[in-house]
Amino acid sequence: MDKKDLKIVFFGTPEFAVESLDALIKNDFNIVGVVTMPDKIAGRGHKLYQSDVKRYAIEHNLNVLQPEKLRSEDFINSLRALDADLFIVIAFRMLPREVWQMPRLGTFNLHASLLPKYRGAAPINRAVMNGDSETGVTTFFLKHEIDTGDMIMQRKVKILPEENVGDVHDKLMHLGAGMVVETVCSILDGTLSTTPQPDGEFTPAPKIFKEDCRIDWTRPCVDIHNHVRGLSPYPAAWTVIVEESGRPLECKIFETKPTEIIVQTDVKTGSLKTDGRRLLAACGDRWLEILSLQPAGKKRMTADAFLLGYHPSHIQ
Repeated sequence: MDKKDLKIVFFGTPEFAVESLDALIKNDFNIVGVVTMPDKIAGRGHKLYQSDVKRYAIEHNLNVLQPEKLRSEDFINSLRALDADLFIVIAFRMLPREVWQMPRLGTFNLHASLLPKYRGAAPINRAVMNGDSETGVTTFFLKHEIDTGDMIMQRKVKILPEENVGDVHDKLMHLGAGMVVETVCSILDGTLSTTPQPDGEFTPAPKIFKEDCRIDWTRPCVDIHNHVRGLSPYPAAWTVIVEESGRPLECKIFETKPTEIIVQTDVKTGSLKTDGRRLLAACGDRWLEILSLQPAGKKRMTADAFLLGYHPSHIQ
């Protein structure tokens, strides 16, 4: 079969998925439909927000489907009418069985981890937050249990000590796009081989909520540093800094630097010290330097800029 004869439906929502869709288009694959989330109202201006995938699809005159419910009869019928041979899923919702079983060549997913490690919604964040030195991408065929299907291809990449989750996201986005094209080519030319995931060997990567982002200053310095970079620039770690006046100030913390300075036993965790330029916080073992932060309602700023306008006392 020629690649033009292979009919593909692409499922995805964020920027991470756009890179793979773009790679498929540039390699002349036949995308007969793009499924993405419905438009939603967002932001202070209550503007209608279209997903990154939808905006790309419209720019390239692709057929867009935006189902509210993936099991709705109208959506199922619309999918069947496309008569696709293959479905590709990247950063989308969990598909019901009647959807992923539909195409004759199956449905595969690109997942941003080295499966079976980090199954779940936040694999990139969790890898950086846990201080891992490597991660990667995996393509696998869908089955009912989330992120458990047989693996097709896998590629590794280093996580450098200075990288945050935004940096790692972009590396995996580009690496994954190339591997999606390779995976489709292997399906097309019959060289595809799969490997079952090991039973019982997996690490969960659950969705991240606001309370998960709050910094626990009783933890070791390096753990807090990894927590910060694993959430930077989005959704961002946060803490409450109390000013000398007693006013609490919720702040996002974007960048930190571990020090070798031991916290003495008579110093409480969350204590702050500054020389007017640098801002250091007491962790469970050592002091951590805060390099950039964002007070609620303000723009992101360096620590020295923060200290020009604020007089921090301690962390709540």
